Amino acid sequence: MLTRQSLCAWCESALGARVVDVVRRTGHLSQVLVVVLADGRQVVVKVRPFEPRLRGCVEVQRSLAAGGFPCPAPLAGPDLIDTLAVTAETLADVGVQHGVADGAEAFAGLLARLVAAAPAPAAVPSLDPSPPWNGWDHGGAELWPDRDDEGRNLNRVGGPAWLDRAAADVRRLLRDHRAPDRVGHGDWESQNIRWLDDEATAVHDWDSVIAQPEAAIVGFASAVWTKQGKPDEVASVEQSSAFLDAYERAAGVRWTRPARRAAWAAGLWVRLFDAKMEAASGGGPELDRLSGEVARRLERAGLPA
Repeated sequence: MLTRQSLCAWCESALGARVVDVVRRTGHLSQVLVVVLADGRQVVVKVRPFEPRLRGCVEVQRSLAAGGFPCPAPLAGPDLIDTLAVTAETLADVGVQHGVADGAEAFAGLLARLVAAAPAPAAVPSLDPSPPWNGWDHGGAELWPDRDDEGRNLNRVGGPAWLDRAAADVRRLLRDHRAPDRVGHGDWESQNIRWLDDEATAVHDWDSVIAQPEAAIVGFASAVWTKQGKPDEVASVEQSSAFLDAYERAAGVRWTRPARRAAWAAGLWVRLFDAKMEAASGGGPELDRLSGEVARRLERAGLPA
């Protein structure tokens, strides 16, 4: 991780003011710091392993923030320090998580707004490769991406056989789906969004920007929009269906049957990926839950159970 000396030097160079305090440290895949600068500003500094795709992620975030979408505005970076990417953005800490019991309408409507407002994939630096949990489109020869988000190769993890078979079928369907790529958010979980009443105040985790067919973007979201930070909060089949319906209404679209199948397949991919990660660690609640509903999700995608 970034040393205090390197952090201070970067902030003074990139933001024009020295650091006088670090008031918060959080993060899972990234080190996230809330720092106070000598000029009184509080800004968020993010540090994570450098990937070229982060340049595209920041440009998408910058474009959306400039257009009024509720997200932190990038201030600097990504800059490369040793092997680390460092960025700064405005602090957006107003609001709370929205209760998912009220339904999918608000979450689906906000995603539709994002997809409509986002720049075209060709207008920003490349967003490839997709994050591994979205990475059915990876370029490797094996089933799973070469590395999961913890650095493991899931292709070296044996079984469960039903899970690998389902993932192979899902990946085949998605690779055969022909639709233009759109820009969207690949980690559309409740825990990444803040609200005041029914108005979104901030969407976070912009390292998860992806360029994929719209059906895949929405399908991923339909499977995880209920996650609020605790184990096994993935959406039920009914909640996924409600999200897909709500997105169609919000976006004013009527998907074809192939697009609907692709959305269900993408939602199943992210669930299968998370379950495979649990299998690599000896099992867990998402693996157990998915084993009981995988047949229904395959059926919705038009795939054999």
